[in-house]
Amino acid sequence: MAARPIIDSHVHIWDTNRFPIPWLEGIPALNKSIWIDDYFAATGDLNVEGFVYLQVEVAPPYALIEAQTIASLTEVDSRVLAIVPWAPLEEGEKIRVFLEQLITISPKIKGIRRIVQAEPDPAFCLQPGFIRGNQILAEFGLTSELCCNFTQLSANVELVRQCPSTEFILNHIAKPNIRGGEFEPWASQMEKLAALGNVVCKISGATTEANLENWTIDDVRPYVEHALTVFGEDKVLFGSDWPVVTRGPVHALGRDRRGDYEGVHRRTEGQALEAKRSALLPAGKRGLTRCSFEECLPSRSSPQRSTAGRLTRSSSQVAICRAG
Repeated sequence: MAARPIIDSHVHIWDTNRFPIPWLEGIPALNKSIWIDDYFAATGDLNVEGFVYLQVEVAPPYALIEAQTIASLTEVDSRVLAIVPWAPLEEGEKIRVFLEQLITISPKIKGIRRIVQAEPDPAFCLQPGFIRGNQILAEFGLTSELCCNFTQLSANVELVRQCPSTEFILNHIAKPNIRGGEFEPWASQMEKLAALGNVVCKISGATTEANLENWTIDDVRPYVEHALTVFGEDKVLFGSDWPVVTRGPVHALGRDRRGDYEGVHRRTEGQALEAKRSALLPAGKRGLTRCSFEECLPSRSSPQRSTAGRLTRSSSQVAICRAG
């Protein structure tokens, strides 16, 4: 039987010879050019139909060039299904000029991600300009990708509430403190967010919020299951956050390990995890993302470099359904 098709909702690729990407300077393993052929080598024989490109925090003056570069890639490789670039949403009304330029680059630009996770003020997203910038996205038919951590989640719930016409996509289940074993108030705030009608959630990024070297399925299971429970299986997407996922060891998906996932697997096997996916396709062309929880976690073996410089598969199955 052919593997079920997967659309990866969260992938990063970059060319360090072309763009300055400051955050990579502290991560030598990732501070190199990583491109689309590396990604598809890492996914191996998984039936990956395509992916959504998420901005990679290039230095802000290069943001439009980043979008242009990926747009050029989509013209020669149809597996890049959508582009989510950066924009300075905190500029409020002034963001219109930036967005007007941005949308001319490619029809595959479907959303914006302005990361707030590194902002020292947990309420950064509630400044008037940022709220207005998010509201304006709806006028351009663009979604807003929320990339915050658990300390900022409450403020982001209020942001979503104040932008009822904008569609939001929560990244990485709001980066809960899995490493510290905290469940509340993250869990209650996720429930409040899920109750709003204009937001979906990516099941992604869980393992990088756990202990990178020693995480287990039991560490991440309560957080993933809670996100599935409060959002429901029609308002979640799976994303890999590749190659950020390769920063630490991740769980093996050997076929003899399927029993580790039986509880969640029974909930998702054979069911469509259907998302509105406005970040992927135009309205009226929604699709299904089908994937069981066991396929949502990547291989424990990190990809290895071949002599040709491309990523090669390890002996373990490599899954892509994770984001960060």
